[in-house]
Amino acid sequence: MTEADNAHLDTIVVGAGAWGTALALMWHGDQTPVALIARTDEKAQAINSLHENADNLPEIRLPESLIAYSLERDDAIRRVFARSPNAVIVLAAPAQATRATLGQIQPYLQADQTLILTAKGLERDTGKRLTEVADEGVPGHTVAVLSGPSFAHDVARGLPTAVTLASQSITEAEQIAARIQRPMFRPYVSDDLVGVQLGGALKNVLAIAAGVIAGKGLGESAKAALISRGFAEISRLSIALGAHPETLSGLSGLGDLVLTCSTAGSRNFGFGERLGQGEAISRLMKTGQPLAEGAKTAAAALALGHEHGVDLPITAAVAAIVEDESSVDDVIAQLMTRPLKRESETRI
Repeated sequence: MTEADNAHLDTIVVGAGAWGTALALMWHGDQTPVALIARTDEKAQAINSLHENADNLPEIRLPESLIAYSLERDDAIRRVFARSPNAVIVLAAPAQATRATLGQIQPYLQADQTLILTAKGLERDTGKRLTEVADEGVPGHTVAVLSGPSFAHDVARGLPTAVTLASQSITEAEQIAARIQRPMFRPYVSDDLVGVQLGGALKNVLAIAAGVIAGKGLGESAKAALISRGFAEISRLSIALGAHPETLSGLSGLGDLVLTCSTAGSRNFGFGERLGQGEAISRLMKTGQPLAEGAKTAAAALALGHEHGVDLPITAAVAAIVEDESSVDDVIAQLMTRPLKRESETRI
C-alpha cells in the first residue's frame, strides 16, 4: 500500500473515460489528492502501469501520483470512500450507465459526500434527467451537475475552460464551485438544474444533425440554420419543463451547442458526419465505437416533447434516423418541406 492509499482524498472521480481522466488530471494538477476509479481491473492496471489512458486520452501523460482503482475491487473501493468522508464524488460515467454506476457506488457513499454528475443525456428508458436518476439511486445526497462547452483534451492540456456548476441553491453551488475551480477551469454557478441538464442533453442530439449536414456536404449556411433552429427547440422544451430562459443562453445552453455543432472534435458531431457520409447506423452503434450520447437521448427527448406538447422537428429527425434507420435523404427532405411558420412563433 502506498502513501497515497492512506491519504485523505478531496475528489473521487468515478469513470475513467476521456472526460473522467481529464477531470482527475486537472484537479490533481496542484497536488490535490484525487482518486480515479475505472470500471475494470484491466483499465485501472493499464493506467497505473503506463501512466496514460491510452484508449481514451492518448498522448496525455498522467503523474504517477494519480492512482486508478477498479470498481471490481470491493475492498479497495470501500477504503477509498471511507477515508474521504467529505470528498466530492464526480460521476463521469455515460448517461445510460449512470443508474448502474450509482448502484455500484451506493454501498460506499458517506453521508456528507457531495455527488457531481457530468454526463449529458436523458435516461433512454425513462426519459428522466440524471438528477432524477440520482435521487432514486442515492437519495439524501447533495447532487450537483457540471456542464458546459468543454472537451476532454482541452481540459487535460490545461487550456482555459469555463463551465456551469448547478445545484439546488446558489449558496450550495458556490460552495461546491469553490472546491473544484482551478486557474484554467472556471465554474459559473446556477440553481437551474433543469435548464443546465436539458441544455447539455439536447445539444448532443442537435450535434448529430449538424454532423449529418457536414457529412452530406450541405454547407455552412445549412449548419447555421440548424444551430439557430435547434436552439429554439432546446428553449421550447426546457422552458416547458421549468428552465430559466437565461440558462439557455449561457454556457450550458448556447455555449455548449455552438461548440458541439461546430467541430469534429465532438463525438456526436463525428457520429452524425459518418451518418451523412453513408455509414450504417448499425455499425456506428456497435460496442467499441466512439460514444455518442445524443443517439441514446433523441427518442427520450422526443417523448418528453410529445408529453408536454412541444414541437421538436430536428430531434424527431435524428430519432427517425437512429431509432428507425430512416434514410438520411428522406428525413432531410421532410424537414425542408414542413409547413412554413413565423420565425417568432414560440408555441409550446
